[in-house]
This record gives sequence, structure tokens and C-alpha cells, in this order.
Amino acid sequence: MLGLHIWVSIAVVLFAVFPLTDTDIWWHLACARGWVTTWTPVREPVVQVHEFFQQTVAFVYNIGGASLLVSFKALLWGIVFFLFLLPLLRSSKLSKGPVTLVVVASVAILLYVFRYQFEIRPVLFSLLFLGVYWNVLPWLLRDSAIPYGIKKISATVLILVIQWIWCKCQGLYILGPLFAFLVFVSVRKAIAWQAAFILLLFAMPFLHRDGMNLFLYPFGLLDRLLGLSPSAAIFASEIAENRSPVTLLLNGENVIQSVLMIVLCMAGTVVSCATLFKCFRNSAERFQEIWKYVTLLVTASLAFVAERNFVLFLPVLVAIAIPAVNKALSKFCQSHPSLQSLATTHIHQSSYFYQLCSKLRFPTTFYLLFPILVIAFLLGFWTKSLASYDRSMIAFQRVPVAATAWMVGHPHPGRLFNDDRAGGYLAFMNPSDSTYIDGRFILKTADFFERYLEYSETPSLFLRDADSLDIDRVVLPLRYYARWNGLLMTLDSAENWHVVYRDSLFVVMDRTKF
Repeated sequence: MLGLHIWVSIAVVLFAVFPLTDTDIWWHLACARGWVTTWTPVREPVVQVHEFFQQTVAFVYNIGGASLLVSFKALLWGIVFFLFLLPLLRSSKLSKGPVTLVVVASVAILLYVFRYQFEIRPVLFSLLFLGVYWNVLPWLLRDSAIPYGIKKISATVLILVIQWIWCKCQGLYILGPLFAFLVFVSVRKAIAWQAAFILLLFAMPFLHRDGMNLFLYPFGLLDRLLGLSPSAAIFASEIAENRSPVTLLLNGENVIQSVLMIVLCMAGTVVSCATLFKCFRNSAERFQEIWKYVTLLVTASLAFVAERNFVLFLPVLVAIAIPAVNKALSKFCQSHPSLQSLATTHIHQSSYFYQLCSKLRFPTTFYLLFPILVIAFLLGFWTKSLASYDRSMIAFQRVPVAATAWMVGHPHPGRLFNDDRAGGYLAFMNPSDSTYIDGRFILKTADFFERYLEYSETPSLFLRDADSLDIDRVVLPLRYYARWNGLLMTLDSAENWHVVYRDSLFVVMDRTKF
């Protein structure tokens, strides 16, 4: 029988198959072809922290387009969960048998609800690397009594190489050395080579050309997450994916997902704090696993801050929760005579179902068939959703696919104004027309953000700026993002603006120069 980690990984791979919904991926693909800047001011210094990620996804895209890129990201997400669940193979406390089916069904429901979190973003690479660290670092730092032989040297070199690559994949590379430090603290053995190893991890950014700026990048990213600076405050409060699930719930957006996020984050926070308190108070044997619960606490806190950070929390939550849920279900089955067969850990597969069919009573039948039905329903919904996807595997509701194709064949002499979600796609598909803004908000200042957002609230301000900035074309969404309804109505009523292209999702308007 396949293990829990295999079943969960398969579910993740299946549920991750959906179109490219994250609009930033197009900006990354455009950057792989050549650094992308907008015609509006950009903050200095510009740090290309995503270079290796961008080159990788561009390589995949150039071979098989968006469809292959979707398959690639689905496979990587499956590997991520496989890595986080891999330690379960070595767990003697993990029950096997029918209980596994119940746990798989429970986790599958959770994964299905949050399936659209499995996007192709740089954070995917961060989780991939962190999954390797999750397995290798505890072994590397804990077993210090073992001679430092070929295996340990190879593992050390592997981690250092991954950290060097990680530094040019995403700003969360700082999680690598911080995670190593947590494991080091959990080991509680002051060994010089361990301290030197962690210092080397922190020093990896300096082995790149933009060393100091790369080293400082995570601090700017933390500012963006917490909203400490003026521009970061706008970033955290006005950009949908970077708002807290509490804010989304209060606004009535993604209600089910937001409620579940809040509940899970609170549960993770309570469990991690309670476990850490016991470890420090009683010096428990579980102290060596303190790194797991600190990681759970940190990722839960990040998920509270911004909805898009939930993907950092989810694999850690699943990895820690599965053994606990499995153990609780096994005890429950053992305490009920009619369910004891479900708690059996060593059953020969060849004869099990025969014996089960002949001996089961109603309660046992229910507890066995119910998870099977749950999994069947989830797979049915997933299969049905595939039929609604476009073969291109591009979320055309979010980016102006047809409008951009029209714009490529109809250039304009002035400057373009666009919605931030469309900026990356426009830059990738129509590089000759420089954009106003894209998803890389870290490159913009607070004053620029305020002006950009004010256009939606005060359309007359845009009309004045369009004249002074030589903006003669606007491309904006009609349905998916309703921020620009007021501006579109104002432009439609202005005598020097007219519609040149329109479909059910996007509109392009040009300004006539008298």
C-alpha cells in the first residue's frame, strides 16, 4: 500500500493542474528575455533576485508553452509536499492500514479548498529548497557524534550550493540560514563547524555580483509583508493577494477560504506555542524537534499577515498535523470495538478485503466507505474543472490575451496606461510598448502608488495627467477587477477618448490629439 506521503503528493500534483492565474509569471518570463522596466520611475537599486527562477521557467515555457509550464509547476508542488512528508517514512508512530485512507481524505479536502494557491511563483522554489533542508539539516547537525565523512561532506556541499542558487531565485532565501540556525539551537551542542556552516549560509549572497544589495533584499521584503514603510503600507492594504485573510473576510472576499485560513493559522499558532512552552519548561525529549514548531509558528504568522503567504504555512502544517491526526484516529478506532479492524497496522493486502467484506458491520463500513466517497467526489469535481480550462492554459480572465494581440498589430505613438495585473503579460507579449506599471510593486515608491490608486477614485486627475504625460492609450479590465469602472465611465464620456478595441473582459481606449 502506498504511504501517506505518496497519496498526498499525488493529490497535490492533480489539484495544481489549472491555468496560469498568477499574473506575475509573465513579468518573470519577460525578464528572462531582457530586464523589464516601465516608462514610469523605478526605485534604485534594482536587485534581480529572481534571475535563476526566471531562466528556469522561461526554459520550460520555450519548450512547451503554458501547458508544459503548468505541468512543471504541478510536479514541483507534488515534490514539495513529498519532501515535507518524507520524514513520515521513518516514523514508527505512524499507523498503516485503513486509517491511512481517512487521513488522506481529510488532507485531500484541505488541498482541494486551497488548490488555487499552487501557482507558479518564485516561492515555489523557496519551498522546494526548504523541503530539502527539512530532511537534510536535522540529520547533518544532529548526528554530530558521527564522524564527518563523505556523506556529511556531500550533504554540507549540497546545502551550500542550494543556498547559493536560492539567493537568485527569491528573496525568502533568508529562510535557509534561519532554518539552519533553528536546527542548530534544537541540537544544543556548541560545535564550531556548525556555527561556521550557518555563517557560510548567511554569506552566500556575497558570492553573487550584487552581493550587498542581495544581502539586504530580504529586509525590504519584510517591509513589504508587514507594511512598515509608506509604500509598503499601501502594498499591504490595497493589493488583493497581500492583504490579511482577516481583511479579506471583513470585506466578504473568499469567505470560505479566509475563514479556514484564519482557523488553521490560529490552530497552528496555539499548537506551536503550547509545544514550545512544554519543551522549554520541562526540557522534554521533543526539544530536538523544536525547529518544526518554530517554523510552524513563523509561517502561521506570515499567513496571518498576507493571504499569499499561506502556501508557506500549508506544507509545514500538513507535515506536522498528519502524524497527530493519524495517531488520534488510531486511538479512536482502538477504543471502539466495532472499529478495531480499522486500527490494525499489519494486514496482508491479498486477504484483507476478503475478510473485510465478510466481517464488517455498519459503523466500520461507514468509516471505510465515507473517505472513499469523499476522494471520489473531489476527483470528480477536479475532472469537471479541467473541461472549463482553455487549452492554452492561460487565465485569459486575468490578463488581456486578445486585447494584447490586437495592440501588437495596432501600435500607437504615445505612452500606455495599464492595470498592474496586466503589466507583466503586456511586457512579455508586446515588448515594444513600455508599460505604466506591473506586478513588481517593490520597484515603485509610495508617492507613485498613491497617484496610481487615486486615478480610480478621481478620474479627472487621470485626464489631466494623461495630457502632461503623453498617455494616449489605456487598456483596463471590465469584469475581473472592478477598480477602474469609474475611470472607464469618465473616459467613455470624454470627447477626446474613444474605444478602439473591446471584448467581454478588456477594453482598449485611445486618446485623439486635436
